[in-house]
Amino acid sequence: MKIQHGQGSTEYGPGVSIDLTGDEVATAIYAYLVARNVSIDGPSTITVNGDQCEEGNIYVDPSGKVVAKGKLFSGRGA
Repeated sequence: MKIQHGQGSTEYGPGVSIDLTGDEVATAIYAYLVARNVSIDGPSTITVNGDQCEEGNIYVDPSGKVVAKGKLFSGRGA
């Protein structure tokens, strides 16, 4: 997972970009299911839009913020 200020060019700031590997996306989906009392027992494959997910990205708007390992990433920039 890589967290950094985004490449946005709004007057409010660049936002925050969170890049995920395919494994991290799959782990997030499994965590979502577990949080909703869905349990999978046995091998499974996660696909996104019909294809295996190789990477993912979350963009946080300039009005938002991200805190990771105690470090603050403001969507308005550094």
